[in-house]
Amino acid sequence: MSERSGTLAGDPFDGRHPTSHERLAGQPWDASYEDGPPPWDIGRPQPAIVRVASEGGFSGAVLDAGCGTGENALHVASLGLTVLGVDVAETALAIARQKAGDRGIEVEFAAADAFKLERLRRRFQTVLDCGLFHTFDGDERPAYVASLASVTKPRGTLYVLCFSDEGPDTGPHPISRAELRAAFTPSTGWTVAAIEPDRIQTRLHDDGAPAWFATIKRL
Repeated sequence: MSERSGTLAGDPFDGRHPTSHERLAGQPWDASYEDGPPPWDIGRPQPAIVRVASEGGFSGAVLDAGCGTGENALHVASLGLTVLGVDVAETALAIARQKAGDRGIEVEFAAADAFKLERLRRRFQTVLDCGLFHTFDGDERPAYVASLASVTKPRGTLYVLCFSDEGPDTGPHPISRAELRAAFTPSTGWTVAAIEPDRIQTRLHDDGAPAWFATIKRL
């Protein structure tokens, strides 16, 4: 396999423990981008993110965790905010950087493990998780939530857009309101401000899949 997909030593996961989604798919995240866009890569920012950005919901330094090919990060950065998009998929990051160059948008993209965000040695006022949280099993979530907490400033805001378990034609990793609330509690450094029904646009859904848009505050 190619160097681009991080498999030089015969390890497609580059020394990290594969996530539940990767174990289910039988391949690393990077492989999803090598033969064209995956189902979640719609070639534009998610409407929910555009809406929140238009309402002034992003402020300070912004982190996009699991940025993929960068459409959400690029949109937020185009508004004049400082944005870092991180992902484990090097192919996706290369595409994101190319987009940024082509569009003349100042934005940073870097490889990072979502479970070890403290290694960034940076903190952010606003953090975005668009379609990442729902790919983790229940036993993976505490470590991910702690990782997010390590890079979010006190009183900072985390937005989570994830597949919902309510409604027809749900996505492949549906999450309940109760699961979101159970993950983000005062004991883990968070308080849930709101969980609202929304939609996630995909290449497989004509009108998007049922979703939750959660606004979560760092204590």
